[in-house]
Amino acid sequence: MSKLQIILGSTRPTRALDTVSPWVVRTATAHPSFEVETLDLRDWPLPMFGEHLGTIGDRSDPTYSEPVVRAWNRKIKEADAYLVITPEYNHSIPGVLKNAIDSVFASNALRNKPVAAISYAGGIVGGARAIEHLAHMVIEADAVPLRNTVIIPNLGGAFDESDEPIDAMSRIALDVVLDDLAWWSAALEAARQAGELLPGNQRARAALAELNVKTSS
Repeated sequence: MSKLQIILGSTRPTRALDTVSPWVVRTATAHPSFEVETLDLRDWPLPMFGEHLGTIGDRSDPTYSEPVVRAWNRKIKEADAYLVITPEYNHSIPGVLKNAIDSVFASNALRNKPVAAISYAGGIVGGARAIEHLAHMVIEADAVPLRNTVIIPNLGGAFDESDEPIDAMSRIALDVVLDDLAWWSAALEAARQAGELLPGNQRARAALAELNVKTSS
């Protein structure tokens, strides 16, 4: 069974995310492939990203600038797959979510793991532009962004009194996303166990150093 972390990507006091997340968590928990953990960024008061080589310390056991950053890296590294729920702010994701992603750069906690997204908005676009921007960030984190998503437009009228989406397509889309996450999680977990390449930037630096040694000798 894969460990799925559902990341709640908004911390606004009046966030509409709380309309969406109960249904998502309930549906994911019922999926037979997952052990589900919910990570609410309200519970993770990460400092504004400012990590550097001096704050990271020993790369094999980083200390980071603050204990909460170290705890966040260790927590994210526990999962096999991720499902991010995000609103759209100015055609992108909330700054707090971007900061949380930036904060795992040294541990490679997201590397070679699948990430899917759910977006919502009060308008007809439903946060689609936030998902597009999120995919760029996930790629840079060396994770695997999934093509299929859940987009919930017109949020004010999207759920019934039982906290279920009124539009059947929303329910179908979440089922598709969860099945995709299960497949990719199993495939990538097997690949990681078979042996991972070092991150590309590390291999490139090593190759350049070797080339410089040969050139100077």
